[in-house]
Amino acid sequence: MTSSLATTRFSVLDRSRIRAGRTAGEALRDTVQLAREAERLGYHRFWVAEHHGVPGVAGSAPTVLAAAVAGATRRIRVGTGGVMLPNHRPLVVAEQFGVLESLFPGRIDMGLGRSVGFTDGVRRALGREKDDAEDFDAQLAELLGWFRGTSPTGGVHARPSEGLTVPPFVLAMGEGAAVAARAGLPMVIGDLRDRDRMRRGIDRYRAGFRPSEWSAEPYVVVSGTVAVAATAEEARRLLVPEAWSMAEARTRGSFPPLPPAEEVGARTMTGKERDLYEAGLAGHVAGTEEQVADELERLVKETGAQEVLVTTSTYDREALLESYRRLARVTGTGPLGAPA
Repeated sequence: MTSSLATTRFSVLDRSRIRAGRTAGEALRDTVQLAREAERLGYHRFWVAEHHGVPGVAGSAPTVLAAAVAGATRRIRVGTGGVMLPNHRPLVVAEQFGVLESLFPGRIDMGLGRSVGFTDGVRRALGREKDDAEDFDAQLAELLGWFRGTSPTGGVHARPSEGLTVPPFVLAMGEGAAVAARAGLPMVIGDLRDRDRMRRGIDRYRAGFRPSEWSAEPYVVVSGTVAVAATAEEARRLLVPEAWSMAEARTRGSFPPLPPAEEVGARTMTGKERDLYEAGLAGHVAGTEEQVADELERLVKETGAQEVLVTTSTYDREALLESYRRLARVTGTGPLGAPA
């Protein structure tokens, strides 16, 4: 293991992807099981996500799922990647994280995003519009104010949140890097397939960072798909189900449950489907342990990231778990050895 990886934190984001022929309940229980394994392997954090109205994703209520994960683990940090703040009132978000932090003190993270829904129908159901994300700065300031007792709503206090410190992170999609810099918060950026754009976002974040009571210095978390297997071909095979689901979503408007890789291989695809599918297989970190170690070493050196947040989805559950085990060996987390 190289020195850069030895000093870099590695964490896990799971989106509770439903597998073909399985139920949403099974997907959620799989997430909890994966969190236990991530803790055993020494990963630093385990985060869950927020998606609404997506047939292939069970994770629609991240703070509820985070509570289940925290209750099933003992040491690993637990959080959200993220709660989409435009979909919620800041007071309610503060209360939810206040409850989590009160139940699991010192273990809760508050990852926050600015997406307002995948489709027009979902946005209408949430009572939101695309331009609601433009108010993210104000929503973020109000949310953080509830923890410090400074939100300007006369006589109202967030209970049990006020006075607690729950580390906030901003998911940096588009203008998110500038928002994180202005607020003085850690940033999570996920543009592995466009490294130039990712580096530009990180540079803007560091250049514009204003120290705050939440973070004295810039803190960069790079997020992306990592797949590790005995051979490069097996690692690529892990990417197949998600790549096809993305291709189907962009051609048919539905993001389906993950199919087996062999089923995808037997499909007759249109030209557009094939192009999208091949694009979905590209740009990730995938290969043998040695190949992945080399690629992660380059990524960390290029970005100066303090942490890598790994999100991997595939149909074969055991192969997924084995990928995380191999990655733990690559990064040196080691069983029961999470960094402080």
